[in-house]
Amino acid sequence: MIAVHLNRTLQIFGRSAVESLKTNNLLPTSSFLCSILTNRMASSADLQRIKARSEETDRILAELQGQIEAVRKAAVREAGRGEEEQLVKENEAIRREVLALKKALALAEIGNGVRQVKMPTKGDLSSLSASTASAPPVVNGSSAPAPEKKQQAKSENAGKKSKPEQKPDAGGKKAKTEKGGKGGKGGAGGEEGKAKKAGAASGGDNADAAVDISRLDLRVGKIVDVEKHPDADSLYVEQVDLGEGKTRTVVSGLVKHVPINAMRERIAVFMCNLKPAKMRGVLSEGMIMCAVGPEKTEILVPPTDSVIGDRVKVLEFPGTPDGQLNPKKKIWETLKPDVRTSASRVATYKGAPLIIEGKGQVVAPTLADCQIS
Repeated sequence: MIAVHLNRTLQIFGRSAVESLKTNNLLPTSSFLCSILTNRMASSADLQRIKARSEETDRILAELQGQIEAVRKAAVREAGRGEEEQLVKENEAIRREVLALKKALALAEIGNGVRQVKMPTKGDLSSLSASTASAPPVVNGSSAPAPEKKQQAKSENAGKKSKPEQKPDAGGKKAKTEKGGKGGKGGAGGEEGKAKKAGAASGGDNADAAVDISRLDLRVGKIVDVEKHPDADSLYVEQVDLGEGKTRTVVSGLVKHVPINAMRERIAVFMCNLKPAKMRGVLSEGMIMCAVGPEKTEILVPPTDSVIGDRVKVLEFPGTPDGQLNPKKKIWETLKPDVRTSASRVATYKGAPLIIEGKGQVVAPTLADCQIS
């Protein structure tokens, strides 16, 4: 009990109060009591020191944990840096491989007659919206200038029809003016007929023009229908849309080189001013342009955004195509040796590329440095 009371007294008054009591002889001087008091006071001080050391230890441990975490993150970051660089390199290699595969796929599709469609860019869309905003107002579902165009077309058609519509006279015979007029009659008509005959004899070519590729009428066309020649297993008979309002028949010997399904709906380049000639009984009105290799033949491919009727030209050789090549002058046969694909598969004439202005070059799917015919 004495120890309990002393402990409570120590807690209430503290060390200074006990020392004061001992000094004034208010407490017993028994060595037993003094030892108890001293032990109690020492235990309290030790507890305070232990508590302070515990708090200091917790603080040091927290700092150490923070430093360890920082070191761990730095080590992970350093270790991941090399891995990140490796991933970047692998991604770049994969990107190049994908681009190469896409290009190979596009060439394969072109080789099989699948037309490549160019996706519009932001610039194309913005220009389209600007042109739409500046377009003339629409009246009754059509633009304002449409009636003028229709009227002009009607007048042109009327002019064309009025020339050949020379009906026979009452006796059922044609007017003498059609035959050039006998005995001085219809002299003007006779002169006109002679001029037409002279033009036909010359083949409609430019007599004074230089013999270069500008004499050829090369245009983009679309094969809208194709079938095998009824009398020749190696020939196709194609119906080609060249933007003329009607189709032309073109006969080509591509059965052994291009499947018929790859011919249908195909966009290609055609020579349009050859003199029509019969091939095994079918009149051919043009020629499809192809790169001819030692083992295979490929149809030339125009730019992806080309349209039917686009003219193919060589900027280094400007000029106007002949209306129809004169077979006797052998213009195509003269030009043919210089019309080839380059090492990069671009169709060229004397090394200058065949292009559609503003759209790109004409190319062969795979054949390089080959004759074009």
